[in-house]
Amino acid sequence: MQQYLQNKKGLVEKVFDKVYDQYDLMNDFMSLGIHRLWKRDLLNMMNPSSNHKLIDVACGTGDIAKLFLNYTGQKSEVTCVDPNNGMIKKGKEKLIKFKNLKWLKANAENIPVKNNLFDFYTISFGLRNTKNINIALAEAYRVLKPGGRYFCLEFSKIQNESLNFVYKNYSKLIPSIGQLVVGEKEPYEYLIESINNFINQDELIELMKKNGFEKCTYRNLTGGIVSIHSGWKS
Repeated sequence: MQQYLQNKKGLVEKVFDKVYDQYDLMNDFMSLGIHRLWKRDLLNMMNPSSNHKLIDVACGTGDIAKLFLNYTGQKSEVTCVDPNNGMIKKGKEKLIKFKNLKWLKANAENIPVKNNLFDFYTISFGLRNTKNINIALAEAYRVLKPGGRYFCLEFSKIQNESLNFVYKNYSKLIPSIGQLVVGEKEPYEYLIESINNFINQDELIELMKKNGFEKCTYRNLTGGIVSIHSGWKS
């Protein structure tokens, strides 16, 4: 499933080239800081133990990797994957004290690792930035071990009409806030448009099943502002 907006030449790359240096701040004000709780919910849902291998795709500056390594007492391995050099640089600086951590520059549709390698695959707020969701899901399935588990934390469709009204109106303010806080408006206009255009919870479940995942479920957080999708590789 190709995504029209993300297939505009160089658009996504330009967006993150502009905001990588303020990426953590961007996440805080876009979600009012709640993204930190959502990511903890993801780790609690995953419940990893030591000696597991995680691949975190569209890793940003490494929030999920940090949580995973702390959760497992730094007795596991994480491979962080992101297509943006600046984002990887910021992540390396932020997580310089952590071991068992690798960084790869790549996109979700073409990850340069072997088949059947990881116990867990995570992608947080990155699937909607891919050019082709099906290819990204197929690649996730490929790199997981049999019995491995896929997790996607992503903005989704709000179930409550009152909350949806409030959120939509707040979203309209985000580009202007971005201009004030980090000096850029256009990246936030893209991010809001990408959220509005993204598929709903049940549509993503169907795509996951189409690409081989089993026992596919999702959990809405904060009324469906975001959801966590999960599936298993047989």
